[in-house]
Amino acid sequence: MKHLDEFRNSKHITAIVSQIHSISQIIGGQVNLMEVCGTHTMAIGRAGIRKMLPENINLISGPGCPVCVTPNSYIDGAIKIAKADKTRIVTFGDMYRVPSGNGSLEKAAAQGARIDIVYSPLDGLEIAKANPHQDVIFLAVGFETTAPLTARIIRYAQDQKINNFSVFSCHKLIPPAMEALVNDLNHTIHGFICPGHVSVIIGSRPYEIFPREYGIGCVISGFEITDILHSILILLEMIAGKRKVSVEIQYSRCVQRDGNTLALNLMKDVFDVVDAEWRGIGVIKSSGLEVTEKYSKYNSACRFEIDKKGLSDKKGCICGQILKGLKKPYNCRLFAKQCTPEHPVGPCMVSSEGTCAAYYAYER
Repeated sequence: MKHLDEFRNSKHITAIVSQIHSISQIIGGQVNLMEVCGTHTMAIGRAGIRKMLPENINLISGPGCPVCVTPNSYIDGAIKIAKADKTRIVTFGDMYRVPSGNGSLEKAAAQGARIDIVYSPLDGLEIAKANPHQDVIFLAVGFETTAPLTARIIRYAQDQKINNFSVFSCHKLIPPAMEALVNDLNHTIHGFICPGHVSVIIGSRPYEIFPREYGIGCVISGFEITDILHSILILLEMIAGKRKVSVEIQYSRCVQRDGNTLALNLMKDVFDVVDAEWRGIGVIKSSGLEVTEKYSKYNSACRFEIDKKGLSDKKGCICGQILKGLKKPYNCRLFAKQCTPEHPVGPCMVSSEGTCAAYYAYER
């Protein structure tokens, strides 16, 4: 507890906030800082960090929620698989209620599809072993944080000769999405608060392109209130010219420059990097992970015929613009009216890490 208390000390918080206000006066104009992590989005809302900042410091949320950027085509594909003969879907709970043009996994289950909510892919393997006459498909949705676990599960299934188990991969890579955002002519991003969990795996090297090619500073942040405020201060010091524009690791207690080489090698063995569709954003080059041919036996996309084109989102939903940081949830006419956590219209209201869900809970 003492260690945690050090990150939540009110004197430390007050001191950092005071420094932020001072340097914001030196900068003068509006500064847009984007966090690219759903956990950061929730932490910022829960702690009321936006209310602590000067008016010219604007925090915007990026595509940091893997569930939110999962395209309609993937969900429709999962529903189609679930309704096939002798199949069984296993998924984490946050995917269960995500709407697509053809419904949701929740609605498919109500119509008789076999769908199990699990806490680990290992649960999926146990279900496969217990039901040898069913094809068990794990919905692998996530960023670099969870991709190594999926890779390990595939190798484990191979080692154990579990032949009725496969993975439907929708894993995505964060740095290519960040680069797509800054290549958008409409972007107004002055600095990135980079994701802590993802960076534990990939390290800081993949972000070095942003200060080098785009002049945009990056800070890899922890998740406590002082972590986030300190990261904001570092970025403002870069913008004010008091620090070199670079990639800094504020979350140094967990993140190293080279990341987790064991996890990275595991991902490289099991996955190929491919172009991938991000819901509301479009196809981003080299931003997805597909199970490599070496392990094609465990690739659901090779076992089932899946239509890669999904239906459009419901009219009026602006999740795509929110994920790009161009709009905020309260700019959506559906927010907190037709679209609520109980009755979500778009994916950003479903996940516990979604921007709309965070604003609904803490910033209405």
